[in-house]
Amino acid sequence: MKENHEPSDGTEKTANAALFGLFAVPAVRPGPAIATGVAFLISLAIIMYRLHSTGNAVGDIREFEVGKVADRDVIAEYSLSYIDEAATQRRLEVQQRLVSAVFIYSPAVTLEVQRNFSRFSEFSLDRFEEQGSKEAYRLKMLAEFPGYFSDETLDILFKASDRKDMLKFGASLTEYFMEEGIFALPQSGLEDYNPDIVELLRSSGSQTGRERLNISRIVTLDNLHDAIDQYVADGFPPSFRLIAFDLLKPFIKENVFFSVQDTKRRLEETSDLAEPIVKYIEPGTRIIRRGFIITEEDMTQLRAMDRPAKKNPGVIIGQFLLFLLIYGLFAFLGSLKLIGRALTDGEIYLLSALTAIYIIGAAFAKSLSFNTEYFPVSIILPTALVVMLPSILIGAPLALVWAMVLPLGAFLSDSFDVSAYIFALVSGVVGSYTLKTAQKRMDLVKAGLIIAGANGIAVIAVLLVKGVALGTYPIILFWAAFNGVASGMLVLGLLPPLEHLLNAATAFRLIELSDLNTPLLKRLFTVASGTYSHSIMVANLAEAACQEIGANPLLARVGAYYHDIGKMEQPDFFVENQTSYNKHDDISPSLSATIIRSHVRIGVEKARSLGLPREVTDIVAEHHGNSVITWFYSKALEQDPNANPEDFSYPGSPPRSRESAVVMLADMCEAAVRTLDNPTPAKIDQFIKELINNKVEHGQLAASELTFRDLETIKHAFVQVLAGYYHSRIKYPKLPANKETAP
Repeated sequence: MKENHEPSDGTEKTANAALFGLFAVPAVRPGPAIATGVAFLISLAIIMYRLHSTGNAVGDIREFEVGKVADRDVIAEYSLSYIDEAATQRRLEVQQRLVSAVFIYSPAVTLEVQRNFSRFSEFSLDRFEEQGSKEAYRLKMLAEFPGYFSDETLDILFKASDRKDMLKFGASLTEYFMEEGIFALPQSGLEDYNPDIVELLRSSGSQTGRERLNISRIVTLDNLHDAIDQYVADGFPPSFRLIAFDLLKPFIKENVFFSVQDTKRRLEETSDLAEPIVKYIEPGTRIIRRGFIITEEDMTQLRAMDRPAKKNPGVIIGQFLLFLLIYGLFAFLGSLKLIGRALTDGEIYLLSALTAIYIIGAAFAKSLSFNTEYFPVSIILPTALVVMLPSILIGAPLALVWAMVLPLGAFLSDSFDVSAYIFALVSGVVGSYTLKTAQKRMDLVKAGLIIAGANGIAVIAVLLVKGVALGTYPIILFWAAFNGVASGMLVLGLLPPLEHLLNAATAFRLIELSDLNTPLLKRLFTVASGTYSHSIMVANLAEAACQEIGANPLLARVGAYYHDIGKMEQPDFFVENQTSYNKHDDISPSLSATIIRSHVRIGVEKARSLGLPREVTDIVAEHHGNSVITWFYSKALEQDPNANPEDFSYPGSPPRSRESAVVMLADMCEAAVRTLDNPTPAKIDQFIKELINNKVEHGQLAASELTFRDLETIKHAFVQVLAGYYHSRIKYPKLPANKETAP
C-alpha cells in the first residue's frame, strides 16, 4: 500500500527523470538551483582562498641557529607537510641494506657435471663386467680419470658388493646438489647487502623464478663435505658414506654465481619505491619556543615553514572534485532519500544560506588569533545552531547528514584542524537529535544544556589526547559550554520567523495551531457548532490512532481541527449542523453534490490564505480523497440512470501521508457511527472494519504509507475511543414531586 509521492503544492512538485535507468533525480528548479550554486561557489572560493593564503609567518630565518637560545616564539598559523630529508635518507640506507644479493643459477654447468659423472659411472660399470683384478681396475680408472680419486676410494668401490648401487647413489647425490645449487661467493662486496638472505634467479625458457634463501643454508665448495655427510647420514650404506664426498668432489662445480647487474637493479628499484618520510605541522604548533635552545629538528621545521607554498594543480583539482562530490552526495541524499520527499524551494534557500554562512564563519574564525594553541576554532562557531534549525524545520535525518557534512567542508577548506573538526562534529550530531521530541519552547533551552555537556566531553577528550596542562581546561570548557547554551538560545529567537517564512509544520507551530481559542476555530464553533464538535471528535480519533502506529499525532490533531473549515460558508447544508429541516430536500442531487464538494476547495483556499503549513493544507485537501458522494449519486441515479459519477466525486486526491489517511478514516468513521442504533463495541468494531475495507477497495488508501497492520491498529484505536464515547448510561429515576432534592 506504500508508495512515494510529491507534495500537493504545485510550487513544490518536481518532475523525475531517469538517470541511466538506475534511479530518478529531481528536475532542476531555477530558483533553488541558483541558490545552491551560489552557496557552492562561496564555499569553493573559501577553500581555494585557504589553499593559497598560507603566507610566511616565520620572518627572517637567519636570526635562528642551532644551539642558540631563541628570543621569540614561532607558531605555525596553517597546516603544513614537509619531507624530512635526513630521515628519508636514513630510511633509504636501511632499506638498501636489506636488499638481498642476487645470484643466477647456471643450468649449463649442472648439465655438464651430470654428464661427467654419468661418463664415469658407465666407464666404471664396464670395468666391473671385465671381472679383472682390483689393481687392473684401479689402474684403468686412474688412466681415464687421472687425479680424480685416491687409491683407497677406488679400492672401496671395487670391493663393495653393491658397487653398482653406489654409483647410482653417487649420480643421485650429484643431481641433488647441483639442482640445489653450489654457490660461488665473491671475496668481498656481500657485506653491503642483506646479511641473512640471498635471492636466487632460475631461468626456464621465457620465465624466471625467484627464490629467497637463508645464507646459512646455501652450499658452497667450502662446506660441501659437511653438506654431503649430513645428507648421507641416514638411508645410505656405511661403505657409501665412507667414499660419498671423495666420489662426488671431482665432479661437483659451482653453478650459482653472483650477479652484479641484477643486484644493482634491485637497489635501484628499492630507491624508486622508497617513500619519503612526511611530517606534518598542525596550525597552532609552537615550532620555536622562546628561551629554549634551538635544535636541528626545530630548524628543519622552520625551514619548511619558510618555504613558499607550492600551488600544486593536482591538489587544487583534487580538493575541488572532493568538495563537489560531497556537496552533490549530500544534496541528493538530503532531498530524496532522507526525508522521503523533495525539498521545497524555501528549504533549499535556507540550507544554501546556512552553508555559505557556516563556511565563511569557519574561515573568519580561523583568521582570529587565540592565546593558546589548543583552542579549537570551532568553539566560537555555533555548529549546533545551523544543525538544529534544519532538524526542527525539515527533519532530524537530514540534519544528521548536515551535521557531518558542514564540519567536513570547513575541514577541507583548511579552516578546521582535526580537533576543531571533532568538536564541530560532536556538537552538530548531538544538536541534530536533541529536539527530536521537543514540543515546548523550553525544550530548546534544555537542548542547549545537553549540547553544552556534549561539547564539554568532546573538548576534554581532545585536550587529553593532546596532553594539555590542566590549567588550560577551565577557559576552553567555559567556551565549549557557552557554545551549546548560546546555540539553544539563538534557535529560540530565530525559529519563529523561520517557521513562518518556510510555513513549516514544526511541533511548536502545530501546538500554536491546536489552540481552540484561535479566531478561526472560535468562528467555526459559532457558525457551525456541529462541524466544530465533529472536528473535535475526529481529532481525538486521529490522535489516538497516530500514537498507536507511530505517526505524528500532533499533526493529525491539527489537521482534524481544520479539515472541515470549508463548511463555514454554507454550514446549514451539512447534516451535523441541521436540526429538523434539510435544505437538500428542495434542490436537485447534482446541486447538492456541488455544494458538498465545494467545502474541500473552499477549505484549501482558506488554509492557504491563513498560511497553514503545507502538511495541514494537504489534510484539508485529501480528507475525502476523490471518493463518490454516494447519497446524492444514488438519488441522481433514480432520476437519471446515466448520471456521471465524476459529477458526484470530491475534487481532492487520495491521501499521500499516514496522518492524512488517518484523518480521512477518522472523519468517515465518526460521522458513520452516529447513524448506528445502540452502538455496542461489537457493532462499532464490525462497522468500522467494513468502512475501512470499503476505502481500501476503492483505492482511497493506495497512495498512503499505511500498511494493513496499521489499518488493523487504527481500527482498534477507533473502537476504543468510540466505544467509550457511546457507552450505555443508566437511567436516573424521577423523584416524587413533594420530595426535596439536595442542591
